[in-house]
Amino acid sequence: MDDVQLVKNLNLKYAEIKQEISKIIVGQNEIIDSLLISLLAKGHCLLVGVPGLAKTLLIKTLAGVTDLKFGRIQFTPDLMPSDITGTEILEEDNFTKKREFRFIPGPLFANVILADEINRTPPKTQSALLEAMQEHRVTVAGKTYTLEEPFFVLATQNPIEQEGTYPLPEAQLDRFMFNLWLDYPSLEEEREIVKSTTSGASVSLNPVVSATELIQFQDLVRRVPVSDNVIEYATNAVYNTRPANASSPKFIKDWVRWGAGPRASQYLILGAKTRSVLMGRFTPNIDDVNAVMIPVLRHRIITNFSAEAEGIKPEDIINKLITGAV
Repeated sequence: MDDVQLVKNLNLKYAEIKQEISKIIVGQNEIIDSLLISLLAKGHCLLVGVPGLAKTLLIKTLAGVTDLKFGRIQFTPDLMPSDITGTEILEEDNFTKKREFRFIPGPLFANVILADEINRTPPKTQSALLEAMQEHRVTVAGKTYTLEEPFFVLATQNPIEQEGTYPLPEAQLDRFMFNLWLDYPSLEEEREIVKSTTSGASVSLNPVVSATELIQFQDLVRRVPVSDNVIEYATNAVYNTRPANASSPKFIKDWVRWGAGPRASQYLILGAKTRSVLMGRFTPNIDDVNAVMIPVLRHRIITNFSAEAEGIKPEDIINKLITGAV
């Protein structure tokens, strides 16, 4: 099957996935699009939102329509790294009486991982995800185990409750392709949510995409050609977030302590590629880069005290970069 036909197939699957998800999730179209872009680009997502916005339900629904193995990890302060990656146990053979260690895989050995309330566990446990998210493998007791593809981590976080939480370190945040902020539903959407969730009707999801198809689509995204001017635009945007660079705008030097690294440039291009293919186009443009710039950069730009004092958020800085404001 050639790439043109694969793009057409992906567009059909994309429409079917959105239709299936809409059976359970009301609204949140931009968030769903971003999740699908991240999934196809082999990225991970951090979903941030106040309680009750269906973050967990959205992730479970996405897993349900993709026919992938789903694993859920409820992060708590007493969770240990071995509770995530797995552990070795000493086992005795009933016949030979010989004892040997056997590895018991943890919930990380799945395709779609829901890391629920990831900031409720200490950094020691959070760091157990670093190798898995970057290299798609885990190391336990000196042995390395490869995770099954596709592998996708979706983490949730509550932005308002700080007691008993541990902020994610920058190295952990940088592993996430997108940082998505869920907003409250509109009044009409909330009425529809109440109607659908307080009735006795049950909804069943139909798997739309298999693991094999998803890997095909992920490989397709990597083959999408990108013009030099689009790559130049994306890398310039990331380069300009670093206040130490002489060419960075004045507002960057005034408000930013640390800018984004090269991984941000990679994710801007991958996100733009995926968005263009989902829209039926065979190469991305600058608008595609701008469309994914906020979720890619918002957790990679560290503001300084001056920005905090003036109420300047990373999103404000990114918007100024997009519009070219000085």
